[in-house]
Amino acid sequence: MNNQTLLDRFLSIRKHTEVICSELNNEDYSVQPQIFVSPPKWHLAHSTWFFEQFVLSEFASDYTIFDEDFAFLFNSYYNNVGKRVLRPNRGLMTRPSVEKVYKYRAYVSEKMRAFLQTSHSQEIVEVIEIGLQHEQQHQELMHYDIKYILGNQATFPSIKCDFDFSQKQTPMHFLKIEEGVYDIGHSGSDFCFDNELGRHKVYLHEFEIADRLVTNQEYMEFIKEGGYQDFNLWHAEGWDYVQQHQLKAPLYWHQVDSEWHHYTLNRFEKVNPDEAVKHISYYEASAFAAWKGMRLPTEFEWEVAAEKLDWGTLWEWTNSAYLPYPNFQKAAGALGEYNGKFMVNQIVLRGASLATSKNHSRITYRNFFHPDMRWLYSGIRLAK
Repeated sequence: MNNQTLLDRFLSIRKHTEVICSELNNEDYSVQPQIFVSPPKWHLAHSTWFFEQFVLSEFASDYTIFDEDFAFLFNSYYNNVGKRVLRPNRGLMTRPSVEKVYKYRAYVSEKMRAFLQTSHSQEIVEVIEIGLQHEQQHQELMHYDIKYILGNQATFPSIKCDFDFSQKQTPMHFLKIEEGVYDIGHSGSDFCFDNELGRHKVYLHEFEIADRLVTNQEYMEFIKEGGYQDFNLWHAEGWDYVQQHQLKAPLYWHQVDSEWHHYTLNRFEKVNPDEAVKHISYYEASAFAAWKGMRLPTEFEWEVAAEKLDWGTLWEWTNSAYLPYPNFQKAAGALGEYNGKFMVNQIVLRGASLATSKNHSRITYRNFFHPDMRWLYSGIRLAK
C-alpha cells in the first residue's frame, strides 16, 4: 500500500467517525446509561488516543502530546500503557468538553497526515492498519451506543438511519453441508485480527443451515406461544437472566394497544414483521432455536457455509465459545491485549451487520460478546 492510499484511507475513516455523530446534540455526547455503553465523546477521543499512543508517540520523534491527562481519561483496557478511568465512570466525565475532544481529533489527524507523507517500515504500517481497523470497530459500537442512549429516552428522539433490515419473504430453506474435514481461519496477505489465526482443520458432521435469518413475525410467534415463560427452552443461566430482568421481547420492543412497536433511530413505530429480528441475546437466540426443535450453528459450520449464504444484515450468534485457535500467539506488549485476554465466558458471532463499516467484514471475522448482550445488531440463523 503506497503512502497516498494509506493517507486517503486514514482521512476517510476518521471523517466517517464524525459523520456518525453529526446529528447529536452536545448533551448526547457524555451519556452512559449502562456500563456496556460508552459515551460518543469517549469513542471520539479513545480512537484518537490510539494513534497518539501507538503511532505518533512511538515513531514520530518531534511529536508533542496534546494533553497529558488524555492517556488516563481515554485508555480503554491496555494495562501495559498505564492507569485509566474505570469503564463504569466514562459517563461521569463532563470535561474535557466536546469542543476540546474535536480539537484533539483535528490535532492528531493533522499530525498523522504529516507523518503519512513519508515512507515507513512494515512494522509501522501494520500498527497504523490496526489503528484504522480499531476505529472502524468503534464506529459500529457508536451506532449501538447512540441508539441505546436515545432509545432509552422518554420521547425516542429521531435521527437519520438508512439501515434496511428487510428480507426476501420466502419460506425458510435449509442448505445441506456434507460431512468432512474443512480448513478454518484466515489465510492470505489481507488484514485480519490475531484471533482469526492460525488456520487449522476441523471435522464437521453433515448439517443443514437456514438460507435466511429469523424474522420479526417468526419471533412474535415464539413470544405468543409463551417462549419467555417456558424454562425448558432456556439455559439455566439464560432463564435466570430472563427472570431477573423480566424480559418479554427483544430490546427496544414495546407493546402498545396489543401491538408490538420498536425504536429504530428514525422513529418509534410498529414492528415490521418482514424484517430480520434483531437486538437478540445469545440466550434468546438459543431458546428460539430450541423452540423450533433446532439449534444455532457452530462458528465453524457458519464459516464453511458462508459462501453459500446471504449474510451481513446482522451479526449471527453461533453456538461456539470464544477460544483461541491452535497455535494462536498473542503479540508482545499492549497490542497483545487486543483480543487474547477476552477468550473466556464469551460467545462468537459471525458475519457483519448493516452498521459494520465499509470493507471491515470477511468470512473469517470472529466477533464476540457475553451471551446477555442485546444492544448490538444481532440476529438468529438456525441450523439442524
